[in-house]
Amino acid sequence: MTTRRILATSGGFVAGDRWGVMRPGGILQEALRLTGADRPRVCLVMTASGDDASYLARSYAAFAGLGCDVDHLALFTMPNRDPEEILARSDLVWVGGGSVANLLALWRLHGVDSAMREAWERGAILAGVSAGSICWHVGGPTDSYGPDLRVITDGLGLLPYGNGVHYDSEEQRRPLLQRVVGDGLLPTSYATDDHVGILYEGDEPARVIADQDVDPATGPAAYRIERVGGHVVETRLPVGEIPA
Repeated sequence: MTTRRILATSGGFVAGDRWGVMRPGGILQEALRLTGADRPRVCLVMTASGDDASYLARSYAAFAGLGCDVDHLALFTMPNRDPEEILARSDLVWVGGGSVANLLALWRLHGVDSAMREAWERGAILAGVSAGSICWHVGGPTDSYGPDLRVITDGLGLLPYGNGVHYDSEEQRRPLLQRVVGDGLLPTSYATDDHVGILYEGDEPARVIADQDVDPATGPAAYRIERVGGHVVETRLPVGEIPA
C-alpha cells in the first residue's frame, strides 16, 4: 500500500561555509532517505519566487554529491516541462519559498495542482519551505500581498489543516494564526519554527524533524493550534514522533 507523505517546513537548507552557499539540512536529507530510492529523482519547483534563477542555481548546487538526479519545473515564461510528466517521474518534489498566492494561481492555470495530487497519491514525497509548506494545506498567513500579513484559504487542501511558517522569527504570524483559528476562518492548524518541519503520513502529522540537532525541551519546535471549548489552545510539539 502506498504511503502518501508531505513534508511541510520552515527550513530544508542551511548556510554553508561560504557566502551564498546552501547545503541540505536534516529535513531534506530525511526527505531523500524516505524516498527509498537508491538514486532519488528530485524535482525543484520555484514558482513562488518567479523561478528566480539564482535561487534555482543555489538549490541545484546544494544537492551536488548527494547521489540524486535533480531536474526542475519552471513556469516562466512558459512551462519548461509538461507538469504531469516531470512530476510523475519524481521521487521528491521540493517547492521553494516566495508568494504562495502567486504559486497557487499559476499552478492552477497550468495544471500543476492536479499533477501534484497525482504524484502524491502515487507515492512521491511532496515537500517545501514557507510558501512550499502552506500550499499543501487549507491555507495560512502569508506576506504574498505585502508586509502586513493576510490569510489565504484556497490552498490545495491535500492536508485538512491550516499552516503557519516562520513561527518564531516573524512576529505577525503567531497571533494572526491563533486569531483566525479562533474565528473559524481556518481549521485546526500546524505551525513550524524556522528550520523545523512536520512529516505528514496520509492526513496525519507523524513526526517533527529539524535541520540540526536541537534540545527537544527548549529548542525550535512545531505547534498544533486548535479551538477547544471556545478558546484557542496551542500545543508545542518537540522534535520527534507526534503522539496520536
